[in-house]
Amino acid sequence: MDHTDVIFQLILHGGNARSLAMEAIALAKNKDMAGAQDALKRAGEELSRAHHHQTTFIQKEIAGEKPEISMLLIHAQDHLMNAMTIKDLASEFVEMYSHVHAAKEAGV
Repeated sequence: MDHTDVIFQLILHGGNARSLAMEAIALAKNKDMAGAQDALKRAGEELSRAHHHQTTFIQKEIAGEKPEISMLLIHAQDHLMNAMTIKDLASEFVEMYSHVHAAKEAGV
């Protein structure tokens, strides 16, 4: 896989993870906690795929092959880091909605 292909894999999997994390929040808001947990799990899997590609860059740099730093690579890294943050926040939202829904059902 060449340099550009790896960059696009970072963007693809990062974008998928972000979308799934946002989906998890919407599902939790609508009381579909099982669906929300599944979306979070799938988001984590997408982040793992992206991290695998990111590791390719790191390993090449350690081996002395300096990657070309381009706006596309910077965009991919930005995309991935935002996806990771959103996934972490989505986990918190899903937990919060779980507590909110349980409290409403208990009449609190």
